[in-house]
Amino acid sequence: MEAARPPPTAGKFVVVGGGIAGVTCAEQLAIHCPSEDIILVTASPVIKAVTNFKQVSKILEEFDVEEQPRTMLENRFPNIKVIESGVKQLKSEEHCILTEDGNQYIYKKLCLCAGAKPKLICEGNPYVLGIRDTDSAQEFQKQLTNAKRIMIIGNGGIALELVYEIEGCEVIWAIKDKAIGNTFFDAGAAEFLTSKLITEKTEAKVAHKRTRYTTEGRKKESKTKAQANNVGSALGPDWHEGLNLKGTKEFSRKIHIETKCEVKKIYLQEEFTILKKESLTFPRDHHSKLVKTADKERWPVYVELTNEKIYGCDFIVSATGVTPNIEPFVHDNNFNLGEDGGLKVDDHMHTSLPDVYAAGDICTASWQLSPVWQQMRLWTQARQMGWYAAKCMAADSLEDSIDMDFSFELFAHVTKFFNYKVVLLGKYNAQGLGSDHELMLRCTKGQEYIKVVMQNGRMMGAVLIGETDLEETFENLILNQMNLSSYGEDLLDPNIDIEDYFD
Repeated sequence: MEAARPPPTAGKFVVVGGGIAGVTCAEQLAIHCPSEDIILVTASPVIKAVTNFKQVSKILEEFDVEEQPRTMLENRFPNIKVIESGVKQLKSEEHCILTEDGNQYIYKKLCLCAGAKPKLICEGNPYVLGIRDTDSAQEFQKQLTNAKRIMIIGNGGIALELVYEIEGCEVIWAIKDKAIGNTFFDAGAAEFLTSKLITEKTEAKVAHKRTRYTTEGRKKESKTKAQANNVGSALGPDWHEGLNLKGTKEFSRKIHIETKCEVKKIYLQEEFTILKKESLTFPRDHHSKLVKTADKERWPVYVELTNEKIYGCDFIVSATGVTPNIEPFVHDNNFNLGEDGGLKVDDHMHTSLPDVYAAGDICTASWQLSPVWQQMRLWTQARQMGWYAAKCMAADSLEDSIDMDFSFELFAHVTKFFNYKVVLLGKYNAQGLGSDHELMLRCTKGQEYIKVVMQNGRMMGAVLIGETDLEETFENLILNQMNLSSYGEDLLDPNIDIEDYFD
């Protein structure tokens, strides 16, 4: 007979997920509704807090992400109670969630911010590592200390950061695109960055300013199967700061890029030996088209690519994107799902179920999008969605109306790749604009790369790499949709102070 459950705890607002979206949502609810109880349910012993927030321009924002013990959040907001447990089941008709520790929580409004989990190229292989949260990043650092060669599969943000940061270890980087960083860059920007990648890394790193709280000192409980499947919240900006990503060798950086290919098969050493297959040595010269040399060294794992090349390595990093973490919420609940597997939300962050909202990586924006905004599963959007979802939940509970938040007017993201500041604005890669758009470029090798996407004389997007100081001006030009045809090439003339034109 099942043990009797403890009586349910009621909170007007319940938020699931201790990442950026969930914590931002809970904080904003606590501010908007100081007399209401807010319950934050998270599978992780630490929460992700946004610190050093800076509004760079009208929409562009910068912030640090800090891991903190849950008590810090509870001390700041006495009306927030953090529950450390995974969610077992959502009973939406009863307005109730069941947690893995056997408790029940009744809600009036619920926001699901459970994030996303890595798409692993191969489940259950001990030599395939996905990097998504702090624990997996620390596990990667540990494995790297004994590695002579690793293989990185994928072309997104984490792959880009990894290949630049790793030292003392051969890196074979397999990407399905023609050029690196396809999510963020066109071929020109990729070439600009690749030149930095294959030269020696000599510049000093900027000292990191994030204080960190780790869970290493915690008593490691024996993980049940349910706990083992819990994914911690996503890494924030500059997640690799403070990790020593060094292999066994003494050189700085050694990278070989295999383009336009994917993983065909993974072999463990024993199977590879039985099949009498041959792998290749690490290519000596990035541009070399010399005869391929067979590798005599024995490796724990081998990867066969779709271009027929086989390389041995110590382990494989799967950095092929994420998939929304919708289990266990969808079980017995009739959610509308997006094509990417996320919970569909409207312009007030409502899902298709009454009183259930969603924000961050778990959701799919399904409203009529602005022509210069698109959803990307980035930490800036997680913060904006969590913040806006809280405002919507508070307004709905008071039966107030609320306007769509301004941050969804224009896509704007600032980050850092290969030690360059990178700003992405609007339809920066001409996403969905058709063939009648034009590109304007300005590039100073090793210093800056500027690309502007124009359509019918209006600026629709931009990529700014380096210290260009153009982000605020370009943000305004995209938002204003001013006709810029008469300015022509002057828009990117370095001898003209473009800001003077548009003050």
